[in-house]
Amino acid sequence: MRDLPCDNAQRLAQRPLNPLRRATQDNTQDSPKSPRSRFLATGFFYEGERLRNGRPGRFDKLDRMMNTTDNAPLSQAGETNPTPSSEASKRSHVAPGSQPPQKRLAIVTMGVKLGDETRGYTRFRKLSEMLVAHGFEVDLITSSFQHWDKQQRDKSKACYQGLPYKVVFIDEPGYKRNLDLGRIHSHSVAAKNLNAFFKKRFAEPDDGYDLIYSEIPPNDVARVCAETADREGIPYIADINDLWPEAMRMVVDIPVISDIAFHPFARDAKKVYQLLSAAVGTSNEYASRPEKDRTEPYPRITVYVGNDLKKFDAGVAAHKGEITKPEGEFWVTYAGTLGASYDLETLINAAALIKQAEEASGPALCSEVVTSEETCDLKVRVKILGDGPNRAALEQLAQSLNAPVDFLGYCPYDLMAAYLTASDVTVNSLKKDAAQSIVTKIGDYLAAGKPMINTGSSEEFQMKVKTDGFGVNVVAEDAQALADAITDLTKRPNRRRIMGTRARDVAVAQFDQDHSYLAIVKLIRNLTK
Repeated sequence: MRDLPCDNAQRLAQRPLNPLRRATQDNTQDSPKSPRSRFLATGFFYEGERLRNGRPGRFDKLDRMMNTTDNAPLSQAGETNPTPSSEASKRSHVAPGSQPPQKRLAIVTMGVKLGDETRGYTRFRKLSEMLVAHGFEVDLITSSFQHWDKQQRDKSKACYQGLPYKVVFIDEPGYKRNLDLGRIHSHSVAAKNLNAFFKKRFAEPDDGYDLIYSEIPPNDVARVCAETADREGIPYIADINDLWPEAMRMVVDIPVISDIAFHPFARDAKKVYQLLSAAVGTSNEYASRPEKDRTEPYPRITVYVGNDLKKFDAGVAAHKGEITKPEGEFWVTYAGTLGASYDLETLINAAALIKQAEEASGPALCSEVVTSEETCDLKVRVKILGDGPNRAALEQLAQSLNAPVDFLGYCPYDLMAAYLTASDVTVNSLKKDAAQSIVTKIGDYLAAGKPMINTGSSEEFQMKVKTDGFGVNVVAEDAQALADAITDLTKRPNRRRIMGTRARDVAVAQFDQDHSYLAIVKLIRNLTK
């Protein structure tokens, strides 16, 4: 077992109308308490308006909203019809023919990477940048607490200023560990503070938002967003990137006790799913999840977390010269969190089994015709990029087995990209009962242009691996099966080349944020017309 340089080089790492609802007895079109448009059984919107603080809410038919406008090209300002209609002009209090005011959006996320921070998710920052480029006014609302570094942000830092979007910090006390009651309390406080912020903003005429877009989880934060949008008569979009409480059962799954403990998360999720105007899922499974808690249809799209291919490729170009790969080594690489859902124990055990087999069998023979420059007599080494609560135990396991495993710790994103590209195979190593579907790392794995071994049990992703042809599926938590799959790929350089080419093609077509996130921009544009 070796510790290699990412920790020491740079410790800090890379790492969102009215709700579409049928009217009820006490919530009808004629009710003075709820002057909201009805969602008809036919699946179309009843066309009507609601004014709240001078801000209208308008509904169009679903087919017109989701289909007709989707086919229209985006202008530089993100509008298919730059000249406003007379009706829109009247509602916006501008003269016919003049430019209507920008639609104002609240983009809510608790775990975004901002400014000069080195860790965190980039999805909502990238989306905010794209929305501004397409003519929207954006408030990116996030926590004062940096989840990854476990410390309060210095909100006065210059790197949070002068951005194309406005950053709004919601006070949150913070927590020390991802899995403890302190985190639950911290998110609860953040949700209450967010609710107070929204009430203050909407109390002033023309000072609210035209749409709220938020991630879920955290479930209580998302519920505040959904209920605010419902109260103010504006659309709400949920970006579903994980399933709480389903994923929590990976850590605690005790009959009755877990049901009681996780009830608040299930309650909040149900409310969010019932109130949303549309859903964006990071997988088809996630986008479809609200169906379980509602009877009405809803617009939905699947947009993978993805990555910035230009940034990935720039990182490879900048750092490839720093990576030394000994001749004859075959690198099998995992990048990501060392936590409860990710099965690094099986990967380490598989590495130990491969080493034992290598020492017992002698030189390996290729399973296919290869060029004179190629060999199949390769020594497998596992590279683990990342950190997390399980790291110490994993290092101890690797040492006890004398497994050929290198723990590199957190790497800056650009250096991680170079390591992935220098590798021979990537591994999406998940526990059997993991709730994850298509996780964040997949976009970077595919961008590296290398074959992928997947142990995740998601039927959706297993089918994608098979259909798109960029890797192989292996039964989860089976060290021998994983060892066999790795060994087989060492003997098939032609197969690796084909899978690697397909991986890169899929990354370009489906995971590049500059292209794929346009679907979210279109959805938001259609809901705010």
